[in-house]
Amino acid sequence: MIKNNTIYLLVITSTLFWGANFALAGPILQDISPLWLAALRFVLSALIMIAFSSWRGEPLIVPALQYIKTYFLIGAVGIGGFNLLFFYAMQTTSAGNASLIMATNPLVTMVLAALVLGERPGLRLLLSLPLALAGVIVVISSGDMSKLTHLQNVQGDLLMLGANLAWAGYNVLSRKLMPQQSALTNTTLVMSAGALILLVAAAISHEHMTAIGFYAGIDLAIMVVGGTVLAYLFWNTGIARLGAGRTAIFMNLIPVFAMLTAAVMGYLPNAAQIMGGALVISGVALAMVPQRKREVDEG
Repeated sequence: MIKNNTIYLLVITSTLFWGANFALAGPILQDISPLWLAALRFVLSALIMIAFSSWRGEPLIVPALQYIKTYFLIGAVGIGGFNLLFFYAMQTTSAGNASLIMATNPLVTMVLAALVLGERPGLRLLLSLPLALAGVIVVISSGDMSKLTHLQNVQGDLLMLGANLAWAGYNVLSRKLMPQQSALTNTTLVMSAGALILLVAAAISHEHMTAIGFYAGIDLAIMVVGGTVLAYLFWNTGIARLGAGRTAIFMNLIPVFAMLTAAVMGYLPNAAQIMGGALVISGVALAMVPQRKREVDEG
């Protein structure tokens, strides 16, 4: 039995990898189109997951055939939709902006869960949502509200908001529809379905597959192994042991790790990003901190 301290470490490692993805995407996108990057990332990741699952003796063929529509629906939203919006967003927005917008995802997920699953939002959510959204506005505008009237200046941030909604949809669909299989089997089959969708979309598009350079290849390898395969496995382990609600709290670490990774790469956050980030994280923290022990146990 894995101890809780180890589970916490695994989940924190997931957020470290995902935070690094925001900084790694920019250099890779200089060599390859967003659509082909998304397809390549998940095709390689799916192949690794299939090999690992097969080695572990996980059943794949029977559940794949039995729940094919479910896996493709979840994969289309959480892998296809999210990653296309994410990589196109990263062409025109910064790692800091994108990660801070994603920091509101626990709040967006809770709102969507209330609409789709009938989960009633608590008072803290109602109080924290305006605070977090105010932080997003500050991040998008970089402190200059006039930028909000010129959509071409914030196109990447708007795409990132769409990616945020897609990931919230993935969370809700996973809760509502995910088959009763092991986390490893479900992750492998959802990732494979999403990879197939992205590969077909790339193949029929007008974008061409191009070779990537040595350093971009290293970044891609880190994104595939760390930011996809290990991150998804560790995150799903956390959900299985801690519950979705408690695990979601750790998403607040993603913008911190993204900014630290970007800083190491020479992209320091500006004052507006720091201030907006403080508002976002404060709002999310207000909503996520449980009010009663029973809520923690249920999460």
